[in-house]
Amino acid sequence: MPAAGLEAEGVTFILGGARSGKSRLAESLVASLPRPWVYVATAEAHDDEMAARIAEHQAHREAGWQTVEAPHDLHDALRAAPKGAVVLVDCLTLWLSNIMHGPYDVDRAVARLEEALHARENATVLVSNEVGLGLVPETPLGRTFRDAQGRLNQRIAAIASRVILVVAGQPLFVKGSR
Repeated sequence: MPAAGLEAEGVTFILGGARSGKSRLAESLVASLPRPWVYVATAEAHDDEMAARIAEHQAHREAGWQTVEAPHDLHDALRAAPKGAVVLVDCLTLWLSNIMHGPYDVDRAVARLEEALHARENATVLVSNEVGLGLVPETPLGRTFRDAQGRLNQRIAAIASRVILVVAGQPLFVKGSR
């Protein structure tokens, strides 16, 4: 997959469907900058299948990444990243799901995430699923989640200097340039 270099500061937002190649692109962009690299993981292994997915992601990353698990307090993880670190958040979709299923105020959590992103001085790459291109979910919870994810994606895209949609492993630059 062709990967453009990453600016040393600012937010890059990468969206795509499941298995579109968005995480691989995000990792290659971060790796184009000098270390330290911080991988903020939002997934939780509640079952064997998810544990296997997490292990696959971990095995794929080259040495040199510092991993921080932040399934809920993403804003704290961003603020705690070492000065000078390039941060990759993978992914906002799982983070939002975690927030919606916990005792959290979604609007407040998103606002705190936005505040943390504005406070960052170095490059930050965020990965998220584009969930609005598929079927309308059958359940009220599914529709509520899809709508919340769409609103979150819009808010992060507004902050980002570059937005990339990944389709079949190919990056499409929606905002900003290579």
